[in-house]
Amino acid sequence: MSAPLLQLREVGKNFGGVQAVRGLSFSVQRGQVLGLIGPNGSGKSTSVNLISGTLPVSSGAIEFDGQSVNDLPISARVPLGLARTFQTTTLFPEFTVRNQVLAACHTRFRCAPWAAVFRLPAARSEEVRQRARADEILAFVGLGDVAQELASSLSSAQQRLLMIATALASEPALVLLDEPAAGMVAKERKDLAGLIQRIQARGVAVLVIEHHMGLIMEVCESIVVLNFGQKIAEGTPAEIRANPAVIDAYLGGAH
Repeated sequence: MSAPLLQLREVGKNFGGVQAVRGLSFSVQRGQVLGLIGPNGSGKSTSVNLISGTLPVSSGAIEFDGQSVNDLPISARVPLGLARTFQTTTLFPEFTVRNQVLAACHTRFRCAPWAAVFRLPAARSEEVRQRARADEILAFVGLGDVAQELASSLSSAQQRLLMIATALASEPALVLLDEPAAGMVAKERKDLAGLIQRIQARGVAVLVIEHHMGLIMEVCESIVVLNFGQKIAEGTPAEIRANPAVIDAYLGGAH
């Protein structure tokens, strides 16, 4: 097996006297869809914030594509190929849907800023290329028909798809989806599952942090389970479904 794309080694995070994450180790392979689950307060969101660079680690190491990213801010991790979405919709409400995605496309802009200021031919060609890429991504996630609409006018489910499109615009090798199905009805969750599978088909790895177990079981090849900031299980969906420690964490020992 080739070296993992993402590797966590004994990662810990303290908030004062509270240890939110303890000794967390797992990896994500290239092109893999891996789920990260656990009851409320288990440390899932903290773990995602550590991976993305929103929070610094207190101990341990995080490696992405073979290099340590412990000391890199989120702005330096995106160009390496690490993108994320958030639990709450994070958009520019006054932007059109296309301009929202174009803002992320510019993380891969190849021309120097001064070339864009002076509208040089290379910069104009790059802008045409990025607009075409934004339209392709919007069509890919199912938002091609609303490209000219304001982001604030979209439904909750469409706004979550727009966040995914924005993450994909940075050309990631790994995208972290934090509660992507929140607020979605069954049909929307089914469409989301299909989208995650299509993202994987493009060779992009996906780390899904989600409460909806049906979605996790459908799209993930492997699942990591947290409880009280520690990993209590890791395995295939079938193994996790039958794991006594996981059942106990979600339902209590009496069940």
